[in-house]
Amino acid sequence: MPLDVTIDGARHVEGIDVTPAQLLRALERGARVTTSQPPPSAFAAAYERAAAAGAREIVSVHLSGEMSGTVRSARTAATVSPVPVRVVDSGTVALGLGFAALAAARCAGAPVPDAAPDDARARRRRPVGGRPGRRRGPAPVWPDVTRVAEVAAATAAGTRTWFLVESLEHLRRGGRLSAPAAALGTVLGLRPLLAVQDGRVVVADKVRTRRAARERIEQVAAADVAGRGAVRIGVHHAGDVGPAQDLAGRLADGAHEAVEVVVAGAGAVLGAHAGPGLLAVVVADA
Repeated sequence: MPLDVTIDGARHVEGIDVTPAQLLRALERGARVTTSQPPPSAFAAAYERAAAAGAREIVSVHLSGEMSGTVRSARTAATVSPVPVRVVDSGTVALGLGFAALAAARCAGAPVPDAAPDDARARRRRPVGGRPGRRRGPAPVWPDVTRVAEVAAATAAGTRTWFLVESLEHLRRGGRLSAPAAALGTVLGLRPLLAVQDGRVVVADKVRTRRAARERIEQVAAADVAGRGAVRIGVHHAGDVGPAQDLAGRLADGAHEAVEVVVAGAGAVLGAHAGPGLLAVVVADA
């Protein structure tokens, strides 16, 4: 469900008529950029399309409700959906949200592995006066909407996200970072390491230079990766893909098992609030 991105008063739809590169150029020239969540009517239409395509239940997973009203729109639309909808506030953003949504999709598409077959269904009874019925294995037991939503929420809760930006002003303008926290960069000249915690952007550490900040984000992420088993690693960038790829490779080398490593440019909404020079790391259990 794409969000709206407004550039100098002109409305665009993320991923449809504005690309991350176009947004980056707009930010670099000083354009005024804001974002807004889809209206409930857009979600209602999406739920109706899913139901018409055969969906019996829907799990609707979205970015942190502390940062966006998207979850509220989804929940409002869920009250008029033709099929049950379970809305999940991921409490995170970007690939933190992406890994949670993908985990939910994998869960929805696979039978429950430890479901015990029901003897009454698994056993074929001998028809009266006829030959024994052919024996068949138990029918697969598929996860319901509650289970799929739980997987999405648990994956998101176990995800850690850290990031660096060139300027804190974009986060401050968009209300994603408090004025006192933003003053660390504008007044004190520090390079804070930011993190997503309890659905909000917080200052995780403070360093003096961009180089020191890059070293610190790698140290923190590497320690987290080393403390897990199988992991998924994501690195976001805004513009320069080379350092992001190098960082992703080093983090993967330090993992016990890197199931998935994703290097991705920041989407338009993420870029609008983080600004040019973004470097973000996301680590999730696999």
